[in-house]
Amino acid sequence: MPETTVAAPIVNAPADSILTYLALGDSYTIGQSVPYTQSFPFQLTAQLNNNNYRTANPKIIAQTGWTTADLKRAIADSAITRKYSFVTLLIGVNNQYQNGDTTTYRTDFDELVNTSIKYAKGNLKHVFVLSIPDWSVTPYAGSSGRNLATIKTQIDQFNSINERESKRLGVNYLNITNISRLAASDQTLLANDGLHPSGLMYLMWVKLLLPQVVLGLKQ
Repeated sequence: MPETTVAAPIVNAPADSILTYLALGDSYTIGQSVPYTQSFPFQLTAQLNNNNYRTANPKIIAQTGWTTADLKRAIADSAITRKYSFVTLLIGVNNQYQNGDTTTYRTDFDELVNTSIKYAKGNLKHVFVLSIPDWSVTPYAGSSGRNLATIKTQIDQFNSINERESKRLGVNYLNITNISRLAASDQTLLANDGLHPSGLMYLMWVKLLLPQVVLGLKQ
């Protein structure tokens, strides 16, 4: 497993209660093709604990191949009634992969953000949306027969929607797409399947996400 020490440690963090975390998404949330401890939710939890934020293991509702519609159904089927200290949401790559339309994505995404807010006890600042990674730079994409420029353009279109809607709805937004594109020249950022991120790339996401989460938890 890659080194998981994050620079600039956060001090004087509260330790009087245990934080709970709900992670919503797809293969990028479960950490497809890497050990679950290297997924970004588990690495984020580890970093919070390292910085004196006592955090329970994340509750994850995610599965490889899920679109926004699939995630909505899974959340409904889970019938979760408890609330969480914070929620992350990363969804949309399979909408793009399956040639879904952007109008449906926008509607579904807005519903999922509002659901996330509900599970975060109504606190907008405790919801963290991550952008969709760009899989056009991966070996899998290169051998897929698809037009790589089209994939990139479509990913950007979906991300323009989730960024705009996240800001409109008042939740946090983190662009990790630029990090995903580094895999074009650095294969260590990819898992052995040649498509999904490695634990090292997830750690790079966490280095950006951790300060945002800590700041949000203070609000």
